[in-house]
Amino acid sequence: MTIRWKYLIIAAILLPIIGFAFAWSGLMSVKASTGHWAVTDWVLHWMMRNSIATASLSRTPPPLDDPNLVAGAAGHFETGCAICHGSPAQLRPPSVMAMLPPPPDLKEVVPEWSDAQLFEIVKYGVRFTGMPAWPVQTRDDEVWSMVAFLRKLPDMNAQAYVKASGLHGLGTAGEVSPLPITCESCHAESRLNDESFIPRLVGQSEAYLLQALKDYHAGRRPSGFMQLAVATLPQDVLPDLVHYYATQQALPRTVTAFDPQLFEAGARLAQRGRSADKIPACLSCHDRTQANPAYPKLSGQNGAYLRRQLELFRQGLRGGGTAQHLMTSAAKNLNDADIAALSAFFGHRR
Repeated sequence: MTIRWKYLIIAAILLPIIGFAFAWSGLMSVKASTGHWAVTDWVLHWMMRNSIATASLSRTPPPLDDPNLVAGAAGHFETGCAICHGSPAQLRPPSVMAMLPPPPDLKEVVPEWSDAQLFEIVKYGVRFTGMPAWPVQTRDDEVWSMVAFLRKLPDMNAQAYVKASGLHGLGTAGEVSPLPITCESCHAESRLNDESFIPRLVGQSEAYLLQALKDYHAGRRPSGFMQLAVATLPQDVLPDLVHYYATQQALPRTVTAFDPQLFEAGARLAQRGRSADKIPACLSCHDRTQANPAYPKLSGQNGAYLRRQLELFRQGLRGGGTAQHLMTSAAKNLNDADIAALSAFFGHRR
């Protein structure tokens, strides 16, 4: 039997009309309590997996075995992710389990995805699931840190998770304390070393710290980690918060992996700059007597943090206060060797 073209044309016209009429009628249930049909659930998950697999084909993961990638991501996970996905320290609440679809237990599903696929999920989120995109789409470095944390998550027990995230311990009933995450969860001096991507705040000026928090809050300085953290802080507590860090004394720190040649190369660039590449001397603005208090102190800062910030400035992604354009201009001609040298110099300079 041959199907005539006119019947195909009629079907092509009628099917959308029938579909629209069905949607308009309200007969199709959207109740989360009833769940999807099995075939609907299968199709949605099949589409999601195919989409993520295809999108991740061009993504090459960087090395993710650095333990210092985990700290900031673990704290962010506790603040922004554990409420839906649970964590090794707390179960998901019943209200979350009533969502459609319910957020998965990541300890079970993370091994099913590659690093590149996890990046796609974390950065872009997943439609129709409640999984949001990363707050800042320009900070792939933060997304990769979260992927590094997720890769460790399946093997974490409660004690390891508390240590990684900086939680201030568990309640007597086995629940996380009411305010488990604070600034100290990430920025405590005892948690930092020269390879930390989290900055040392102790000893910075109140003017710089306050401006940084305001820039994070307003989105002028992009960071998914910090924008979520600052969003929970009342504006009237910020002056007291920055005063605390500005007046603390830095703890003695053991110098590790010191490279004299790298240090000297950084010292030359910091002291003299390089006029051929329009790179000014860092010490003409930073760490000088009567320096502008809005400029951060670089000496003694964590080398890994300095390296990442210079890379962001070089890429034009750092943002910040009214003077950020000066650093963007100064950093655009830095090469990788320059960044490594400057980070080594200021990281070991006291």
